[in-house]
Amino acid sequence: MTLANIPPAPELPGARHLHSGKVRDLYELTEGPHAGKLLMVASDRLSIFDFVLETTIPDKGEILTRMSLWWFDQLADLVPNHVISTDVPEAVRGRAVICERLDMFPVECVARGYLTGSGLLDYRATGEVCGIALPAGLDDGSRLETPIFTPATKADLGDHDENVSYDAVVATVGADTAAALRELTLRVYGRAEEIARGKGILLADTKFEFGVAPGGDGTIVLADEVLTPDSSRYWPADDWQPGRAQPSYDKQIVRNWALSPESGWDKSSGEAPPPLPPEVIERTRSRYLEAYELLTGERF
Repeated sequence: MTLANIPPAPELPGARHLHSGKVRDLYELTEGPHAGKLLMVASDRLSIFDFVLETTIPDKGEILTRMSLWWFDQLADLVPNHVISTDVPEAVRGRAVICERLDMFPVECVARGYLTGSGLLDYRATGEVCGIALPAGLDDGSRLETPIFTPATKADLGDHDENVSYDAVVATVGADTAAALRELTLRVYGRAEEIARGKGILLADTKFEFGVAPGGDGTIVLADEVLTPDSSRYWPADDWQPGRAQPSYDKQIVRNWALSPESGWDKSSGEAPPPLPPEVIERTRSRYLEAYELLTGERF
């Protein structure tokens, strides 16, 4: 499913639809006390391998919204965030937030405390991740001595985020801003990793998006969603074992099914994956829910 195939965003009273991405629908509020502000709605859509699947995961949008709000609270003393209010239209209550308009930095700010995913592929090819040389002998799931900042470009739907060097970030946003983004990314990751580990969960890596208020004082603001299973790799600490793929609290269940003979899908075909079977949908929902409840201590 490409962007053109994403179902039309629902019409909402007092709001004008601006854009739909892989998971979220963005509106501008046209009425009420927050007129002119943005309404960000998390859908139940799921994307893998740069495809938006036809199948949705029930309650996913609400789980992700609640988790982001919880994390914004945990991080409030480190960095301001873009959320203004959760007093949203009834049709999207629980899965939407009203937020500030920001000028976003065109950088995916990724922090890695463990080696896996695209970082592992880069390391195996070059011994480096985003230009950072790492010790020899690391494997899938190895814990890094010190978390690293491994930025990426922001990709349009259907394109891949591409890992880039720190120098590329400097060239894009300037030396002072690049340094601030790196420092803030690693500081926020460090806080979140410590909190998650205290709940028996390893935060292997995550990505943040930052912006600044137009005409403001240049204060960097944390935006979009934060530290959800859509933007982070969470692993059960008790099951961590470097040298293999780790069990995870995210959509890895869906990726594994799509790549299995059971799905009948050929990743190289250019075709979208087939609809998910009910048991994969339920297992995926359960993993998102488990991550939310373990981290926050709240019942959904």
